[in-house]
Amino acid sequence: MAFDFVRSSLTGLTLSLAAFAGAAQASDLPSRKAAPAAPIPPSITWIDAAISIKGVTDYNFRGISQTDRKPAIQGGVELQFYDNLFYIGVWGSNVDLATNPPAEVDFTAGIRPKFGPVSFDFGVIQYYYPGEKRFIDSLGVIWTPRNTDFTEVVGKVSYNWDDKVVVGANVFHAWDWLGTGAAGTYASATAKYNLPFIEGLSVSGEFGRYWLGTTNTNIAFPVPIRLPDYNYWNVGVSYTYKNLTADVRYHDTNLSKTECFTLTSDPRGISRGNAGGGFTSNWCNPTVVGTLSFDITASSIGIFAPAK
Repeated sequence: MAFDFVRSSLTGLTLSLAAFAGAAQASDLPSRKAAPAAPIPPSITWIDAAISIKGVTDYNFRGISQTDRKPAIQGGVELQFYDNLFYIGVWGSNVDLATNPPAEVDFTAGIRPKFGPVSFDFGVIQYYYPGEKRFIDSLGVIWTPRNTDFTEVVGKVSYNWDDKVVVGANVFHAWDWLGTGAAGTYASATAKYNLPFIEGLSVSGEFGRYWLGTTNTNIAFPVPIRLPDYNYWNVGVSYTYKNLTADVRYHDTNLSKTECFTLTSDPRGISRGNAGGGFTSNWCNPTVVGTLSFDITASSIGIFAPAK
């Protein structure tokens, strides 16, 4: 019996060692696991179109009403290339200005490089006012240039902190501001804070300064006019739901009513001045502007599918 027990134990030990050896040899064989998947390169939207439609209670441009304090309908289309690195666009709005054009039409082009949370925008804007006429009053006094079209070069930078806070700085320069021959440089700082308790709700503001030069007598007015520099600021709250954004914003400047008239040639101010009441304008006064806008991109509705 003892012999049988020893033989049985030796047999079990031999089988265990064989199994262990087989497992060890198997571990040396190449693994049959699937190779890790190759990283998928990010998709690229080679071309896209951004469409914007907006209604405003007053078209306020850097603190000055462009619609005589009346509402405006605005809209634009921007073609974007290579994930919005390059862009060209057109934008328009009805206006009510001294030269009486039916609209303002802006043409834009530029490049928007992005490095992580830092974004840049370098471009050019051509402001075009079709069908305008030089304003000359009943006394034969010239109040506006023949043509107020002008071009600006643009530089912008912004920093996005976790989609909570966005701060930015902007510079715009025109060498022939509103066709007057005077240089115009506008620089501003902006900030936006996305409120944490309601998705889509944010507060934002801007503070800027406009440096303006002296008009050129060869192309604008019979005598040179030193245009006033001024400060401009706005602050407001906006709410975005899907493609719709509602915004209420306070705008103001440090321009006096007389300085405002110098920059605008407000026809009502001309009438008041000729009647002995002083050449003044209310187009630069403090104002609250309401805006409702609709924005959409072609890729979001499947018109331009990203390249794989």
